[in-house]
Amino acid sequence: MKKIAVIGLGYVGLPLAAAFGEKREVVGFDINSKRIAELKDGVDFTREVSREELAAASGLSFTDQLADIADCQIFIVTVPTPIDEYKSPDLTPLIKSSESVGKVLKRGDIVIYESTVFPGATEEVCVPVLEKVSGLKFNEDFFAGYSPERINPGDKEHRVTSIMKVTSGSTPEIADEVDALYADVITAGTHKASSIKVAEAAKVIENTQRDLNIALMNELSMIFSRMKIDTHEVLAAAGTKWNFLPFKPGLVGGHCIGVDPYYLTHKAQAIGYHPEIILAGRRVNDNMGPYAAAELVKAMIKKGHTIADSKVLVMGLTFKENCPDLRNTRVIDVIRELEDFGCQVDVTDCWADNEEAQHEYGISLIEKPAQSEYDAVFLAVPHREYAKKASSELRQYMKGDGVLFDLKGVLPMGEADLRL
Repeated sequence: MKKIAVIGLGYVGLPLAAAFGEKREVVGFDINSKRIAELKDGVDFTREVSREELAAASGLSFTDQLADIADCQIFIVTVPTPIDEYKSPDLTPLIKSSESVGKVLKRGDIVIYESTVFPGATEEVCVPVLEKVSGLKFNEDFFAGYSPERINPGDKEHRVTSIMKVTSGSTPEIADEVDALYADVITAGTHKASSIKVAEAAKVIENTQRDLNIALMNELSMIFSRMKIDTHEVLAAAGTKWNFLPFKPGLVGGHCIGVDPYYLTHKAQAIGYHPEIILAGRRVNDNMGPYAAAELVKAMIKKGHTIADSKVLVMGLTFKENCPDLRNTRVIDVIRELEDFGCQVDVTDCWADNEEAQHEYGISLIEKPAQSEYDAVFLAVPHREYAKKASSELRQYMKGDGVLFDLKGVLPMGEADLRL
């Protein structure tokens, strides 16, 4: 049985490594030595894999030393693929990890990529790096596969083994081997794509489709707000039809939905096609943070608040509920916009790491907000700890004439002053 190395032990890599580690020998590799030390102690800061699950993965070991994966025959790359400040794909982590793998690549080895990329990236960007560093020839000396990740951070129902896995390989024989590899641990089954490009394209449109559906809800929310109609009431009524899709308005961040469409549009523009619908959806969703902040400010003005130097409590900073992931959170857009209006903004989040919040955004989280202190409370991320609070509990943080903004509409109808 071939030995596996999983490169990158974040929200994607660690659950996958643990699943394989229950059945075979796996080495989890990450350049973050602090992360490796924590995992060796059975601690996963992402909260995706429990101490018990790590212990059950008896074949799994961890390292930050490249030499420790030199005897592996299968390398699975699960590094992030972010965008830069100009919303262009940043392939730096992918290229650097390919360089690392290339240093230990041997004849007969297989390199499988799980990172979300544009169609063609594996064979046009990654494989040339592997060839250059290793001195080996693609599809003669070594082979490649692509099996896109479908991890949903914080979701304890849909986990790596219970989500159907798309697989592919650089030759028909390698495609069969990659498919069999994943089929051994994915209880939900696998879907073998006809080529690596097909698998890459399938992944990138999954999140593009979701992005566009949320963009539609966000645009409807802006329209209905001007008509003085509650969007959530409209969606509840429309949802009584059997084929109405249950999407809701909100901020679109994280490492997938708010990022992946830009990989597709980047490739489309590179081949001479200028996408319209995809980028229109992105513009709508990218504008929702400032829009929500402006709506809160208008509501505060109507209640007689002086906006300059008013105090606002933002509850939740992570990109989604019940998850500590701060990557590409769009709550930061709300915070920055409120600060531009002159508000003093305090942020609390019972799931986020304060050190990471300071490093990424320069924000020091408030552990226990004071009562009767704020002119407004903005419930941005309804972690279960916040969602179970009654509106009366949330209003205790506010002065008597404060404004309660329930961004995602988790409170019962009529209990918040404002929601999307």
